[in-house]
Amino acid sequence: MSLTDINIREKKFHNKLQSQKKGRFENIFYKAIYNSGEDFFAYLKDNIKNSEILDYGCGIGSSIEKTIKYSPKKIVGIDISEISIEKAKKKAEELKIDVDFRVDNCEKTSFENNTFDIVYGSGILHHLQTDKCLNEINRILKSNGALVFIEPLGTNPIINLYRKLTPNSRSKDEHPLINKDLEYINKKFTKTTIKYYGFLTLVFFPFYKSPDRSKLFKLLANIDQYLFKLKFFQLFAWSVLIVAKKN
Repeated sequence: MSLTDINIREKKFHNKLQSQKKGRFENIFYKAIYNSGEDFFAYLKDNIKNSEILDYGCGIGSSIEKTIKYSPKKIVGIDISEISIEKAKKKAEELKIDVDFRVDNCEKTSFENNTFDIVYGSGILHHLQTDKCLNEINRILKSNGALVFIEPLGTNPIINLYRKLTPNSRSKDEHPLINKDLEYINKKFTKTTIKYYGFLTLVFFPFYKSPDRSKLFKLLANIDQYLFKLKFFQLFAWSVLIVAKKN
């Protein structure tokens, strides 16, 4: 497996992260984009039956525990972290699910051209070089295949300040997506849709606990979607759901 210096740094960061017993402090904020996960899995549920799918940057395989229930024909998970893959394999054995987990480089995978119907992931593209990973996804997708990703944005100045003040909480080379990254996706793929999440739901996150049972969260999420129709407010979103088709 060929690795660049950036790949090696990412590999070390995630091996170290998965070796820690405690989760990241930042995990407490993710409830603010709970609805992005709902939309992400809703799309997969409606589209992966009898399909060959790839969990791209699968980590410890958390997403696969859900997607396997949607009856894909075949599911493969890859990650650059050996420790993550070891944990994913162990969990799959415990759950008795059939998944092909591999240590691989997302920017230069070992797959043949036109292998998968759907390539999906959560919080992975911003750890990779945009052109390399998107070109690779395009290569391994079948004709009319789809990519589905949840990714953080790098356009909110307050969130960027927090990132600057907490450099040890993330890898050195990660780069939350900005407009030029989204434009590259638009040029590389067709039927691209980008949905924004996490403005008021993040601002008021101390005022609700479980977003799936919170009327306040649902209200804030609905207001967010109204505001995100305006390009100005899109700059203050925390995250996006990207869905696109191969040319």
